[in-house]
Amino acid sequence: MNTRTLPRLAVLSVAALLLGGCAAQPPSESAAADPSETHQATPAADASPRLVTTYDGGVAVLDAGTLQVLAEFEMEGFNRVNPAGDGRHVIISTADAFKVLDTGAWTEDDGARQVAEPVLTGIEFAASKPGHVVHHAGRTVLFSDGTGVVESFATADLAGGRPETQIHTAAQAHHGVAVELANGELVLTLGNDEQRPGIAVLDADRSEILRNEDCPGVHGEATAANEAVVIGCETGVLVYADGAITKISSPDAYGRIGNQTGSEESPVTLGDYKSDPDAELERPQRISLVNTATKQLQLVDLGTSYSFRSLARGPHGEALVLGTDGALHSIDPDSGEITASTPVIAAWEEPLEWQQPRPTLTVVDHTAYITDPAANTISAVDIESGTVTESGVLEHTPNELTGVTG
Repeated sequence: MNTRTLPRLAVLSVAALLLGGCAAQPPSESAAADPSETHQATPAADASPRLVTTYDGGVAVLDAGTLQVLAEFEMEGFNRVNPAGDGRHVIISTADAFKVLDTGAWTEDDGARQVAEPVLTGIEFAASKPGHVVHHAGRTVLFSDGTGVVESFATADLAGGRPETQIHTAAQAHHGVAVELANGELVLTLGNDEQRPGIAVLDADRSEILRNEDCPGVHGEATAANEAVVIGCETGVLVYADGAITKISSPDAYGRIGNQTGSEESPVTLGDYKSDPDAELERPQRISLVNTATKQLQLVDLGTSYSFRSLARGPHGEALVLGTDGALHSIDPDSGEITASTPVIAAWEEPLEWQQPRPTLTVVDHTAYITDPAANTISAVDIESGTVTESGVLEHTPNELTGVTG
């Protein structure tokens, strides 16, 4: 394992590969590029995965292979990051807009792969309380909690500037989420400031075709193989698949599944599981596995707690959980068997406030990346071998983390 201090910007050997972009200022400044301009780039023979982490006062872009910091952008407030879905762009949920960050992972020029400098593109989607970002089937969907506005666009169009969007507004504003399927259908949560009871399914023309309100506290989504969409409830989950909505109930009267992750390689979604409605902050030790094919829910006791930023999927559909014991646990999604546990960081405890930094897990291809805010470190773990292959120290305390494949 290699451990080293990571500089604020890339070392010369890496920076030499990153020719100037369209921004007039260096990438460590906060000004954005003109979204109508294109990037200067250099040829790249292989994929160039990138990581994006937030910290108090900004966002950093890292080379996923070397863990070198390639660029930093000043950004006030608490910001959230999600991959746009094209292997290149990341969408940042800020206080009043969804902002698009080009990680410089790649561009296309006459069919040749290129590497460019990370840059804030200047592409923004104004929103009141920007929330969930979901990409699926070549579409990216943004949900505004303050207005219930759902804005979607063809993911690939980000490479050409601000894309043309399709807008639908939910009946009432709420903390929600929406998923657009390959046939144009939209799976959309229902709710308002007082309750969130379920979901509706809209056709491509945005007319409602199905509804289920047996899902109190609806929260979170995941899409499994064959476009099965799973939405979490305080009493289990709702599964939309093959034109029907199915309720799968929790074994407990209160069995909340609120944060989930899916994989196209598996019919099973991985979710959290909380069973104490009176806890100030429940630190659960069980995770949920929802089989969308058999409509079965399985609970697995990890023997350690975790947080909502602890869940991810491996390249073959493995269920991955970062425990508060500091280990990365790999679970067979079909059997629920814990197949491997790799020690990565020191033991930790989830903070009471969800916006506070805590160890975070994200996966790019065959590598899991784990941050440790207590030590300001980031580590890379080969999922198949269960070995830590790279580790480095960051200048800023990392909070959120995501990655793109390049």
